[in-house]
Amino acid sequence: MGYTPMMNQNTRYHPDTRLLLTTIAFTGLFVALTLPERLSGLQPLAFVYLPLEFMVIGLLLLVPGHTGKVCRIVLTLLLGLGAMLRVADLITHEIFARRFNLIFDSHLLADASRLLTGVLGDFAAVAMGLMIAGAAALLCGLAYFILWQIQQALRTAPRISAAALVSLLLVGILLNTAGSQRTGTFAWDQLVLHGQDTVESIRDIREFAEIVNQDEWAGRSGAGLFDRLQGKDVFIVFAESYGRVLLEREPFAESMRASLLQAQSALEADGVHIRSAFLTAPTVGGLSWLAHASALSGAWIDSQTRYESLIVSRRATLNRLFRDAGWRTVAAMPAISMAWPEAAYFGYDHIYNAHNFGYQGLPFNWVTMPDQYVWSALQIRERGSADRSPLMAEIALISSHAPWTPIAHVVPWDEVDDGRVFNNQALSGPSPEEVWADVDSIRDHYRQSIEYMLATLVSYVQTYGDENLVLLVLGDHPPAPMVSGDPEGRQVPVHLIAHDPAVIDAISGWQWQPGLLPDGDAPVWRMDSLRDRFIEAFSSTQQPEMTRWLEQDGGNN
Repeated sequence: MGYTPMMNQNTRYHPDTRLLLTTIAFTGLFVALTLPERLSGLQPLAFVYLPLEFMVIGLLLLVPGHTGKVCRIVLTLLLGLGAMLRVADLITHEIFARRFNLIFDSHLLADASRLLTGVLGDFAAVAMGLMIAGAAALLCGLAYFILWQIQQALRTAPRISAAALVSLLLVGILLNTAGSQRTGTFAWDQLVLHGQDTVESIRDIREFAEIVNQDEWAGRSGAGLFDRLQGKDVFIVFAESYGRVLLEREPFAESMRASLLQAQSALEADGVHIRSAFLTAPTVGGLSWLAHASALSGAWIDSQTRYESLIVSRRATLNRLFRDAGWRTVAAMPAISMAWPEAAYFGYDHIYNAHNFGYQGLPFNWVTMPDQYVWSALQIRERGSADRSPLMAEIALISSHAPWTPIAHVVPWDEVDDGRVFNNQALSGPSPEEVWADVDSIRDHYRQSIEYMLATLVSYVQTYGDENLVLLVLGDHPPAPMVSGDPEGRQVPVHLIAHDPAVIDAISGWQWQPGLLPDGDAPVWRMDSLRDRFIEAFSSTQQPEMTRWLEQDGGNN
């Protein structure tokens, strides 16, 4: 007896409907297998591709009986997972310039929810959470429908289907063996990469937990530490999203270079000395606390799990070492609006946050207070008294944080007071929705926010700077690739600013360049090398034999 085609639910459809559903299913599977992992790759040529998985999936769907059902279920899970990870990769590449990591990025949903709550309110955060859950369910449902529809279509003529699939598979294998870039196992390779990332991340967690405590500075006395900065107030200033891209790529470079040169001239006219270079940040587009932790601890903190291992370690931060050497240590963290138990690790005598800094003005969307208020409040509360210990402050300037609207502007310092002078500014300008309507608008407002950050910094130094003020100013990370236009950029400018020439002389071996505008020949260090170099430059105490777990290439990137 000859083969009788399987009767299935498709036979109840009109032939044209069956053809349409089958075409949609095959197209959907093809797209799922060839969809690039980056938005920049979403071009027609990306889909001129013969995925070998396409034929393998078809052959597995032809397996009869219970085994065939199991194959379809397993394939549904793999296809749904692959699609979700690819979408996550598309988003993560745009924001953080890397693949999504199942281990390290599990906390991103909570971070995104907090950001949305701050910018658009509670409803937007809840709605976004529901959309994400719905999208995941939809992708899995679509995977099930696609594979079921394809299975039914193939089983109507299994011998012909099997012959066609095997022939196509052989052609694809031959082309792939010959070196063709238009065929391969892209979707499977992406799944394998995610699996390898997961295994490597778990291994990294274990290895880092074992070595993070290997720090010769931990537990040392403060004798000799930072004695070349004796009596000086030392500010380590992290400028939000201040990336090297601003100095070198349009549409930023022309305006930013002019602003930096103008700021440099203004400071030098007041007798201020400046040296600049670049640092490689551990993150891009966000997760600023990883950059803070890397610079201050001397450990490379490029994931949340490493951060969590760090804060339960005995590794010494610059803050704690300054405190041991006799400085009062404070943190000016205007973005901190909730409990921050991790702060105990860093070694602060006091923490100024969004609620205890005295700001009575209106927020600038997510930005709780403008940079000028942060500088003013720190000056009044910490530097205003003559009878005090020298101050070491870690400062986070957040006016250049997304959504970059409204843009603040500098007011006379004697008018800052409790911040209500900024209310009109906080209510001005376009809404976030208007700014984020197109990329040119986003980039323009981003640049303006950095220029405001720079203007307040210069104005503060001109107004309150003296021989006993030293500032180390660095970007925490570059902006997201969708803003910078540079998916590979991970570098940020760093500046040492001081009136006292002895401070600059102490870092002569660093080879940092004069002024605020380092060029392409300026040194590039990884951010975690900053702690040890800073200690060595400004301390007469003998350097301990440092244990380094990562090759530093002489401190350069």
